[in-house]
Amino acid sequence: MEKLGMITIGQAPRTDVAPIIEKYLDNRAELVQIGVLDGMTKSYIEQNLHPDAGDYVLTSRLTNGDSVVMSREKIQPILQAKIDQLEQSGIKQILLLCTGVFPGLSTSTSYLIEPDHIIPPTVKAMVGGRRFGVIVPLEEQMESLRPKYEPVGLDPIFAVASPYHNNEANFHQAAMELKDQADVILLDCMGYTEASRELVARASGLPVVLSNAIMAKLVSEMI
Repeated sequence: MEKLGMITIGQAPRTDVAPIIEKYLDNRAELVQIGVLDGMTKSYIEQNLHPDAGDYVLTSRLTNGDSVVMSREKIQPILQAKIDQLEQSGIKQILLLCTGVFPGLSTSTSYLIEPDHIIPPTVKAMVGGRRFGVIVPLEEQMESLRPKYEPVGLDPIFAVASPYHNNEANFHQAAMELKDQADVILLDCMGYTEASRELVARASGLPVVLSNAIMAKLVSEMI
């Protein structure tokens, strides 16, 4: 059976997101999961990978359910090493389970599927000229993620709700903030689930797009 490598910037396995990917793979490929933070303790991550002033900020999930905040600049060399590891194991297609922007990642022969290259133009085709709302996990990400959308002609209106805190009130508040300012909402993190999408859709009354579902559907067509 063909294998699809999946790299989370947190710890593997991602029991929250993997079922969404596997649903669309429909047993056509084995999902091989690996994490940038595998084997690290939360205290180690906080001491060594926490963002400094001006860093591009990311968040992800540990296997115990805790969330952590990291610097892209500090984790990118580890991420590249994980890509190399999967490629050396013979995996030909590798999905990065993060919607953040990582300039300069590379493979030799494998195909690296980067959501930040795929989601903005895909969403632009879906949104057209309508108003575009985006929910992100961290307040610090609102402005750092804007440049991802501007090249395709999108001018997002942001709200914040973390997928890792299971706080329905935060999702409801974010949905209400966007309700009268947007026509379509994107959940811009691979950690959001179908339950998150339904909650935001119900509260806002708007169409809500799930990033990992977009990627799962597209990747399944390549297997």
